[in-house]
Parts: sequence; C-alpha cells; structure tokens
Amino acid sequence: MLPPLAIASIVCFALGIKEVESLKNYQYTAWIMTAVLSGMLYPEAFKSWGGVNLRDKTLILIIIQFVMFGMGTHIKVKDFAGIGSTGKGVLVGLFCHFSVMPLMGFLLTRIFHFEPEIAAGIILIGSCSSGLASNVMVYLAKGNLVLSVVVTAMATLAAPFLTPLLMKLLAGTLIEVAFVSMMMEIIKIVLIPIGAALLYDFLKNSDKSVLKRARIVALISLIVILCIAFFLKQSAIEGAPREFLGILGFILAAIVMGVVYHFLTTLEPRLDTWMPYISMMGIIYFTTVTTAAGRDNLLKVGGLLFVVSVIHNASGYFFGYWLARLFGMSKTDARTIAFEVGLQNGGMASGLAGTMGKLGTVGLPAAVFSPWMNISGSILANFWRKRAVDK
Repeated sequence: MLPPLAIASIVCFALGIKEVESLKNYQYTAWIMTAVLSGMLYPEAFKSWGGVNLRDKTLILIIIQFVMFGMGTHIKVKDFAGIGSTGKGVLVGLFCHFSVMPLMGFLLTRIFHFEPEIAAGIILIGSCSSGLASNVMVYLAKGNLVLSVVVTAMATLAAPFLTPLLMKLLAGTLIEVAFVSMMMEIIKIVLIPIGAALLYDFLKNSDKSVLKRARIVALISLIVILCIAFFLKQSAIEGAPREFLGILGFILAAIVMGVVYHFLTTLEPRLDTWMPYISMMGIIYFTTVTTAAGRDNLLKVGGLLFVVSVIHNASGYFFGYWLARLFGMSKTDARTIAFEVGLQNGGMASGLAGTMGKLGTVGLPAAVFSPWMNISGSILANFWRKRAVDK
C-alpha cells in the first residue's frame, strides 16, 4: 500500500507545485523525482511494455533525437551572430567547460572508488556539452543570455569531437571507448536533430519560393533515405561505407524533419509551445528507465553517487565563475560562465549510455546528476537574481 501512496503523493506535489510562486520553477525537478521514485519502486514495470523493450537502442536513439530536436527549436540561426560580440567569453566558456568538468569527474572517480562502468558514467556526464538548462538559469539570474546561448551552441557543435576524445583519455581504462563510433553516435543524437531545428528556424523567415524549393528537396531526400534503407537491408556492406551511408541517411532525415515540422506548425501554431513538454517527457522516460535498470546499483551506491554529483556540480559553478574572473570577465559574464560549466546535458549522457547498452551503469550518474543540477541551478539563479551586479 505504501509504494502506490508514495507515488500518488509525489505526482500530486508535481501537479500542484506550479501554483506556488516560490516553487513553480521546480516543477520539472518534481517530475524527475517522480520518475526516479517510480523506477525505484516498480523496476519490473519499466523493462518492457506490450512486448516493446523500453531499453532498446533504436527506441532510445529515436526518443533522444526528439528530445534534442525539442530543445533545438529554442536555438535560433541568429544566435550564432552573437559570436562576434562574445568571442572572448565563448573561448573562456568552452575552455572551462571541457576542462573543469571532465577533470573533476576523473578526480572524483579516483577519490570515490565506484565500479568501472559507473565511474565512466561520472566522467561521461562531465565530458558532455552544456544543455539548454544553462540558458534558462542564466535568464533567471539576469546574466548574459546572448553569451550563454552562444556558448551552449558552440559546445554542442564541439561535443562530437571533444566528448569522445575526453572519454578516450580519461575513461579508456574503465570501459572500451570506440572514438569514431562514439563521435558518430553524438552526431546522430545531437547535431542531426539540432540541425533539423535550425532548418525549421530558417524556414520560418523564408518566402514562398524558398519554402517550395525546400519541400522539393525534402521529397528527394525522403526518396534517397528509402533507397539507402533498402540497400543497407539487402547488402552485406560493413565498416566505414555502411557508417557513412547511415550518417547520410540521418542528415537527409534532418532535412525532412525540419520541413515537415515547419509544415505542421503552419497547421497548428501552438506546436512550438508544446515541444518543451515533449522534450521533458522524453527526459522523464530516460530517467525512469535508467533508474529501473540501475535500481540495484542505486541501492548500493546511490547516496555516495548523490554526494559526488553535488561536489561535481558545485565545482563547475565555483571554478567556472572564478576562472572567468581570472580571465578578466565581468561579474555578470562570470556568473553566466558558471552556469555553462556547472550544468551538463544529461539527456546526451543518458542517450549515449543507452546506445552503448549500459543504461543501468554508465547512465546512472546522469540520472542522479540531472535532477540535482536543476535544483542547484534554480537556487543559485534565484540567489544571484536578487543580487544584481554592474555589467
């Protein structure tokens, strides 16, 4: 009787929290906590539904692509124009992000002795790009939103190369890290859906002639995708050629997705406002399935893993802020860099762990880190919001 009551209570809390002004920013976190509790109490319920394996690699890839596409609809083509005015800040942000968090993750695995795959997951969450949560927190904290958006965008573009490289260097002795394979997975998981979202943003401001040509290109792309799929199914081709054709198919699919989504928004303009909720549902799915898959590990090391997540996250804020100040950046920009360093793309880490078939181990740190970083980020954002500084 107690487990259903516990879940019912936290669901009611997640539904009602938005009505409390001081707590409404924590509604997403409340749903993540609901997902964790559900996975812990009913792990068997989240293994398969109707014969569908909820941990299937293909299913995970599709869902994470939808999550990233939903996030990508909030990145605009014009955001990249901010690089010219934020050049120094972007370089500092990228340097801090891809040095502080991976190295702190590595150090923490040396201090706290987790099993190899969980330790690799800690390094993985530190090696991923920043997510859109950082942009939200910077907005709440009244930081430099332009700088935040550009750093997030550039970190995302750099992730396909830097994340596998850092994993190879720092976690190569813990798990097998196939550099090229991981790079391709990140391209599929992150760059392809965000590319589709950027195409949609471009089409929003295009005239009818451009839209007409885009639809023709999308139709041709769809035909080519079908041809590639048929060829790969019938052919025994393996290795690099097969990987190349697969990536080409995903790129063409991004074109189709961008054009189709633009068409759908002309039929239902509210679709854009729904996308963040679709992304949130995808992340809740990952959190629930990951928790269910790693329940036994969480019972053994969950408390220690939470402590490590708090230290890891706090280190990102601390070193991000003070390194930015050391490089001569203003307090407002330093606060922005602190969020860009301390907040990671948990969805990307979960997606990579899922495609590796290691949700219950490598994916476990991301499941713990994600809800905490939203709590800590909201607390810090509200604290800084009340303490404005000179630009």
